[in-house]
Amino acid sequence: MPPGRRALDLSVALLATLCLWPLLLALTLLIRLRDGAPVLYPAERMQAPGRPFILWKFRTMTPDPDDHGVTGGDKAARITPLGHHMRRWRLDELPQLWNLLRGDITLVGPRPPLRSHVAARPALFARVLQNRPGLTGLATLRWHAREAALLHPCRDAAETERIYLARCLPAKARLDLWYARHRSLRLDLWILARTLWPRRRRRSRR
Repeated sequence: MPPGRRALDLSVALLATLCLWPLLLALTLLIRLRDGAPVLYPAERMQAPGRPFILWKFRTMTPDPDDHGVTGGDKAARITPLGHHMRRWRLDELPQLWNLLRGDITLVGPRPPLRSHVAARPALFARVLQNRPGLTGLATLRWHAREAALLHPCRDAAETERIYLARCLPAKARLDLWYARHRSLRLDLWILARTLWPRRRRRSRR
């Protein structure tokens, strides 16, 4: 990682942690009181082919020792009421500031994939993960709502995985590769701005 980018990551992570620690503490207490332990959810992700790491999130679902794969309609019943609100505003991802401090991820880049997805598409991820995974990214920004809509009707893990691999993963990879070719500070700032202040669709007047 270029020193300038790493310095920016550290600066943003430290500033965000200093500003958001009351919210982090409040969410920690809310989860502990309402949903019990554990408060955090450790998710294995891949920084590069053959290089796993633990991505930290606030827990939003009831624990399941057999949990695996991406979240679709098959897991909807496990999402807690508090978890629904955290997911809506993406507050469950705030603990990833720790990953940003550690250097596991950078501010903007492809979202870190599951080990099984890297194993299923090794050639594709060898290209995508030439850039360090990001806290947010173009594919996340452009495809998050569409992915949720596609996976919500899924009723079992096999169906969720099949649709994700066939529909979501290729589209997101194309955006990640486009980002890699056009990467710039201006583009990164635009992605960060749209992540923090997303545009709301105007309701059509009848």
